[in-house]
Amino acid sequence: MPTTTLPSSIPDSQLGLSASELAILRQHQQIALSSAGGSSSTHYATSTASSRGRGHVRSSASTSRAASAASSAGTHGGGGRLLLDAGSLAVLGSHFERLMGAIQGRVDSLTAQTQRSVSSQAGRAQTSIAAADAEIARFREILRQIDELETEFDKVRHIRDIVKGFRARVEGLERRVDGRGPPGAGRGRR
Repeated sequence: MPTTTLPSSIPDSQLGLSASELAILRQHQQIALSSAGGSSSTHYATSTASSRGRGHVRSSASTSRAASAASSAGTHGGGGRLLLDAGSLAVLGSHFERLMGAIQGRVDSLTAQTQRSVSSQAGRAQTSIAAADAEIARFREILRQIDELETEFDKVRHIRDIVKGFRARVEGLERRVDGRGPPGAGRGRR
């Protein structure tokens, strides 16, 4: 019976990702595999070295070269390869989980900052609105007082005009009585 062997990697262009998604995958595959260090990289190296008939002696060197070759081919214009062994996929999966956690943390932080900023602005706006309302009320009160003063001014002017008229009449009568009336008035009749 023939045994089916799984390929150790596939071209990442066959994954159905857009060009920008492929660039992200290639970048993070290289980061994940180079930062994974010993455990999963050794697993990858052991599985590929065993499949080639080699021992464990060159595992870390071959892991670095394999990981580098798998992802850097995509960064230099060619197609990269996605490593399919369980260790490499586990490392890549863990890396993306950490990355998504970090991104979510940053989103949460920015959301909290935005909410604080909006609350602060809303508080300032409420304060400004309250101050503006107070100034509007003060302005209306001033206008009401001006209207009252204008009404009083008109009344006083009217009274003044009446008083002026009476004064002119009284002065005229006094002049007549004192004989200081207008020339010819009253003297010619005597």
